[in-house]
Amino acid sequence: MKVYTYSDARQQLAAVLDEASKEGEVRIRRRDGSVFAVRPLREAASPLDIPSVKTRLRPGELQEILDEARQAADPYWRRGVAEPRPGRMTPSPRKRVRKPR
Repeated sequence: MKVYTYSDARQQLAAVLDEASKEGEVRIRRRDGSVFAVRPLREAASPLDIPSVKTRLRPGELQEILDEARQAADPYWRRGVAEPRPGRMTPSPRKRVRKPR
C-alpha cells in the first residue's frame, strides 16, 4: 500500500485515486503525523441486476410464448385459488368441539 504526503496527494490527486482503485487503499500522511485512508466506494449491486441470457429467439417470439402460457393458465387464474371447481360442493367448515374432562 502506497503512502503519499499531503502535498503529493494534493498535486497528484488523479494518480492517488487511480492507485486507490487499483490497490484497494492509499494512505495520505499529514505533516503532524496523522494518516488517512482513501478507498474506492463499493456500492452494493441491486438484487435485480442479473446477467442476460443469450437466446436464438426471433424478435417477438418470447412474447408469443408468454402469451400462450398466459392463455393456457387463464382458466385457473380466473377461478382463483380459493374458489372451488365448478360442479363440486365445498365441505362446510367443521367446528371444533371440546370434550369435557
